[in-house]
Amino acid sequence: MNALALVCTLTVVVSCVLLLVLPPASGRSRGGGADERVHDLSEAAFLGGGPARTVDTALTALYADGRLVVGGPGIVAVRRAEARDVVERAVLQEAAAAPSGALRPLREAAMRHPAVQEIGDGLAARGLLAPPGGNRARRRWALTQGVGCVVGFPVSIGLTVTQYALHEGYDDVPFPFVVKVLPALVLGAVVGLVVAASARARLTRAGRRAADAYRAAHAQVAHPAHLVATRGLAALPYPELREQLLAAARHNSPGRTGGMVTSAGVGAGAYAGASGPQPVWCAGPLPAAGVAAAAVTRDPGPRAVRAAGTEEGRAAAGAQAAGADRAAAAGAGAAAAARDGGISAIHDHV
Repeated sequence: MNALALVCTLTVVVSCVLLLVLPPASGRSRGGGADERVHDLSEAAFLGGGPARTVDTALTALYADGRLVVGGPGIVAVRRAEARDVVERAVLQEAAAAPSGALRPLREAAMRHPAVQEIGDGLAARGLLAPPGGNRARRRWALTQGVGCVVGFPVSIGLTVTQYALHEGYDDVPFPFVVKVLPALVLGAVVGLVVAASARARLTRAGRRAADAYRAAHAQVAHPAHLVATRGLAALPYPELREQLLAAARHNSPGRTGGMVTSAGVGAGAYAGASGPQPVWCAGPLPAAGVAAAAVTRDPGPRAVRAAGTEEGRAAAGAQAAGADRAAAAGAGAAAAARDGGISAIHDHV
């Protein structure tokens, strides 16, 4: 038992030291310099809340000077397509391509835009953000150690009971095994769980310093877009826009593959996740209903394919395809009607 207690203690202590000494993952490229400054408001927003806050900042800037209006129920209308930075340009591009003008899909599409994703890539390259998945191994290691030490406590009690059950007589009573390993188990559990929790954070120490420095240097700025970028939607002075953006954020269901967010067509492919063409800085899988509808539209189904070789099968497949086309046309008509009605309501309200 003494040898086992010594091995357990040394293993836990060495693992704790390595977890505390080894630096967390950083996306800084070799020889890329040490530029730890926040260059613009979009970078400050990305450090504060990822692609979601970056897009909310651009929407607020567009709304503040009347280039964009939002009316109930969450319908967006562009009055002047004038972009002043790359994120605003991305928002306007997605608004022009939006089938219905609804705020929530526009916001999610802008979050996945390559221009927004490249902001995260640039911050990670300068060491201000941890690259997506960069701390996954570290977190898994720390979590395994923490949970293992917690589970090890009842196991050590069982070994102690076995130790005394196998001991004969009352002379030379052995020191309890659980007491020997208890300090190591407590240390390993605390260090493991704390490091696992900290490894989930995407903002590095350098990124936190840069964000704090930017906020301190621009503390007197009271523009609504600046307030959203540095403090979040709670600081937005337009109640109607704040309610619409909060509602859109509540309905957005970010996935867990990227941690902060994911999208398609990211410039830095090194950060691409394993879940298809989605990017890494903002996870936004399609809703289940949307995926099912898209699958039905694309694929007539195995039964129709198998029956396509017969006359009846070809007729059935043609009827099914015609029905899908009619459904798509009806959906497009409904979306256009909703958008026209929303825009008319906006203009009437204005």
